[in-house]
Order: sequence, then C-alpha cells, then structure tokens
Amino acid sequence: MLSADDSRFMTRALRLAGKGLYTTTPNPRVGAVIVKEGRIVGEGWHERAGEPHAEVHAIRHAGESARGSTLYVTLEPCSHHGRTPPCADVVIDAGISRVVVAMKDPNPLVSGRGIERLEKAGIAVECGLLEDAAIELNPGFVSRMTRGRPWVRLKVAASLDGRTALSNGTSKWITGPAARRDGHRYRARSCAILTGIGTVLQDAPMLDVREVETSRQPLKIVLDSKLKLTGRERIFQGKTLVVSGSDDGEGRKRLEEAGAEVIFLPDGKGRVDLGKLMNELGKRGINELHVEAGERLNGSLMKSGLVDEFVFYYSPCLIGRGRGMFDFPGIENMEERLEIRILDVRMVGKDLKIIGRPNV
Repeated sequence: MLSADDSRFMTRALRLAGKGLYTTTPNPRVGAVIVKEGRIVGEGWHERAGEPHAEVHAIRHAGESARGSTLYVTLEPCSHHGRTPPCADVVIDAGISRVVVAMKDPNPLVSGRGIERLEKAGIAVECGLLEDAAIELNPGFVSRMTRGRPWVRLKVAASLDGRTALSNGTSKWITGPAARRDGHRYRARSCAILTGIGTVLQDAPMLDVREVETSRQPLKIVLDSKLKLTGRERIFQGKTLVVSGSDDGEGRKRLEEAGAEVIFLPDGKGRVDLGKLMNELGKRGINELHVEAGERLNGSLMKSGLVDEFVFYYSPCLIGRGRGMFDFPGIENMEERLEIRILDVRMVGKDLKIIGRPNV
C-alpha cells in the first residue's frame, strides 16, 4: 500500500532525475532515493550515458545502510548488460528489501524483466507511483522505444497576429531576451535541432546552445533537398547532418569537405521523406528533436502528423503583412481544424509562452 511518504520520496527522486535533463542522452533521465526508517540514506541520478545509473549512485551513497531499505526509482531497474551491468542485480546484491518504481522501462529489452528479477529475489516491488511525471521527464526516450522515432518539439516565435518575420524575411528579434534564453533551454535538452535550407540562407543561424550552461551541443540537422548549401554557412560550425532528397555528387563532396555528414532520404518527388528521416533519427538514438524552422518545413511536419509538441512565444506586437507560422492548405470546414491541447500558459519576460500538443 503506497503512502504519502512514498509520494514524497518519489517526488525527490523525480527532482534528482531532472538534474540530468541536459546530459543523459541517449539514455533516459532517472533519479533514485534510498530510505531507511523514514530517513533518506542515499540518493543519486544518472548523469551521462556510459556512466553508472541512478540506482548505483544511490546505493554507493547509502553504503551498508542500503540493506533492508526501500529504493525509490523513477524508471524500472535495467536487467540487461549494456554499457553498464544490470542495475537489478546491483539492487539485489545491496540487500534492498522494497523497491517503488514510477514507470516500467519502455525499452523492449527491459520492460518488466527488471521488476521480475527483483521479485524472484524476494524483493517487494510496487510500480506506477507518479508515473505520468516520470514519463514527462522522458518523452523522447519513451517515443523512441515505443514508436522508433524521436519526440518532435516545434518552437515558433511570432507576433500576436501570428507573423514570424517581416515580408522581407527580417525576424531579429521578434521576442525578447528572456524568451530567447528560454528557447535555448529546449535546445540544450534536445539531442538534435532541425531546420531547413530557407532558414539557413535567410537568418544564417548557428543553432547552438549559448544562453544556458551545457556540457554538450546537440546535433544540427539541415534539410537541403537539392544540396544547394555551400558549406561556408555558420551552421557548419559544429557537428552537422545534411539531409537531401537527391544525390548530387558534387554537392555532397562540397558539404562533406566542410565537415558535414550527408544522407539521402528521397520521397520520390525530389524532396526529403520526413517519415524516413524520423525513423533514421530514432535508429541514431535521437530522443528529443527540437525544430526551429520556417513556415514551409513547419507546415510539412504538421501535414505529416509528426509534431508532438508546440512551444509558442508570442511577442506583444502586431506586424501585419509578413511571414506566417505554418504553410499548409486551408480547410473547407471547421471540423478539419487541428485542435491543440494547451498544457501551460505563462509570461516569459514580456512575451507570452504557450505549450500545447495536438489533440489527437
């Protein structure tokens, strides 16, 4: 029977898991707390792929106090050999008598097997406490394990009348510094950032993380269907993947000499097949994909049903005639509209931030 104290200790484990928000990719963010006689005796979180998991850190912290204790962990302990040994075995060897798990591991190599191993060793296991919060910490990992593709988060900065740039393409800066800094937090937590050639040529972005502290930079991905980029654009400062819809040997050589990786994922019409791209990114271990693009790519992702989450920043201004947020065909009746479920609304500096997800 789960208690209020169980919820309190799991909440602490979730906070610890959040410390790995920018660093654990492609692994999930996991926190662990060990409690004995109502007192926390050990805690830890997974910090980086290839390093010890949260349970191991917590058990090392607890030492001999782990024997006969309760372990609170936000994700089912693993039961297979990866870059580290199975955490389920470490938990058993530590003499822990009870384990409370927030969510089962969606990884088919693990799902349920870690819990089963613990139970066979005589450990009492309870699962599902604050499960939704644990899933929200790891939408990309869950998406990759269950759908084979990353969680796609699309960010748009616009005026109140929905314009992302002036008619001449000028877009710096619609939103204020606080909103831009907040946007960099999404860049930092993501495995990769996606944009299109139009944005690269118009805005000359670097698409790196500058406004918040981070120990790694996400992969930059550019859709360039006809390989028109020169390789001298600013975006090629750092690891860059160029995705094309047609194999141009000269263009490929030019971009590879600039340090980029070039792949071809044609849709049969000379463009990039976005569905194939998402599957490819899933195979590469991309959990969260952050999109900062123009209305054409935004619209294409929308039409393809590939957007999982929207982050809108609205500046308190009106632009009038200018560039929009999404380019996709109009609808004939209101029943065809895409409804968005609003998750959060708040002010960030002087700008309005809205987080939503397709209501499907």
